[in-house]
Amino acid sequence: MRTLENSARAAFVLAAAAIIGCSNDSVTSIATNPSLDQQVRQAISPWGVVPVLAVSAPDPALVDLGRSLFFDKILSGNRDVACASCHDPRNGTDDGRSLSIGTGAIGVGASRVLGPGRSVTPRNAPALFSVGLGAFYLFWDGRVTDANGAGGKFTTPAGAALPSGVANMVAAQAMIPVTNRTEMRGNVGDRDVFGAENELAIPNDSAFTAIWKATMARVLSVSAYVQKFNAAYPGIATSQLGFEQAANAIAAFEVASFSKTGSPFDRYLARDDAALSADAKHGAILFFGRAGCASCHNGPLLGGQSFANTGVPQLGPGIAPSAPLDAGRGDVAAGGPPQTGRFTFRVSPLRNIELSAPYMHDGVYPTLEAVVRHYNNVDSALVAFDATQLDATLRASYHGDPGTFAAVRKTLDFRLQHSLGLTPDEQQQIVAFLKSLTDPAARNLGALVPSSVPSGLPLP
Repeated sequence: MRTLENSARAAFVLAAAAIIGCSNDSVTSIATNPSLDQQVRQAISPWGVVPVLAVSAPDPALVDLGRSLFFDKILSGNRDVACASCHDPRNGTDDGRSLSIGTGAIGVGASRVLGPGRSVTPRNAPALFSVGLGAFYLFWDGRVTDANGAGGKFTTPAGAALPSGVANMVAAQAMIPVTNRTEMRGNVGDRDVFGAENELAIPNDSAFTAIWKATMARVLSVSAYVQKFNAAYPGIATSQLGFEQAANAIAAFEVASFSKTGSPFDRYLARDDAALSADAKHGAILFFGRAGCASCHNGPLLGGQSFANTGVPQLGPGIAPSAPLDAGRGDVAAGGPPQTGRFTFRVSPLRNIELSAPYMHDGVYPTLEAVVRHYNNVDSALVAFDATQLDATLRASYHGDPGTFAAVRKTLDFRLQHSLGLTPDEQQQIVAFLKSLTDPAARNLGALVPSSVPSGLPLP
């Protein structure tokens, strides 16, 4: 898997070199009155945007194991939530909620509601499209990072406890949710869906190794899982299996299943001029030009490599030490003054973005149209945010006070401190371009859902 990720990055570099190598000829061929396609290609050329090459297929036995684990609630302390509960392939690999609901919920799927004494998670569930194709940071605050940029050393909340056998950054990310009490692990004293004690909740929050060991013991108590692990890892004795092997399998499934790179825009990059509508082409010229979107959303994934404070309205319980606000990267970045990076969040990759509403780190915007309106005039959008567009259960957790506005404005990205001056038609053209980033094959991933999982627990 590490080789897979490195190969993807190398392919990006080679493809970029090929595109850049011919870009000068393309530019010099543009006439005094360039065609629409010439304008689009000229606008794109400085931003390192190249076709994303297909990844090598991971080992089928590893993917099969990862698929079972991804959909199995056995990984959660109360046996009531799976990875797929928040990253549902039938819903654009997220859950369609502004703020996700983790363990202790009542109901399944879209009907899930908070259980007694439970709280929503503080952030929106990020989509998993292209997650294994070379992004430098994962999670909204980038707390999982490939420190070497080449699959060597991963920075995660687990610190030195992260096992050496973690294969890639996607697997490093998969190690973390099972340790989070709100998302999957639950609280001391919880009883699972069968009324049994939640043993995964007993270790303290910093005891990552103990949590992973207990989770793996539970999984390997199921004979069907032992068979699947032995098939995926024939060289490792069952007694030597750790949760890193489970995480590597989950990552293999995600990379194999969610790397969808056959969008109209991909075809356009491959020189199919008919792949984009006229509106999408005009939107691309704005996106890569006057609107300035590409200054953050660039490279093969159109994002995922940097952070910015984009003035997003604050919603939810927040995250310590800034709670009830969420300062994002500002609370995890090491070595800088306290204000460095406050309210900055990872710039989202935009491929297949149409499918993963609602948007932003706290899911405050239900549509792409609303997102583009926000960027057109960030300051006014922040102050005039209409909380009635939120789910009624979340409106009371919107932070619409002057103190919050001032705090967010203090580190607002300099590129967004003035209105972009986009007309309604221009905003709609940008939306048309964003929708051209959708691979038709990503629209319906229901076939990924298994008929059952080895634990026998209900599917999400």
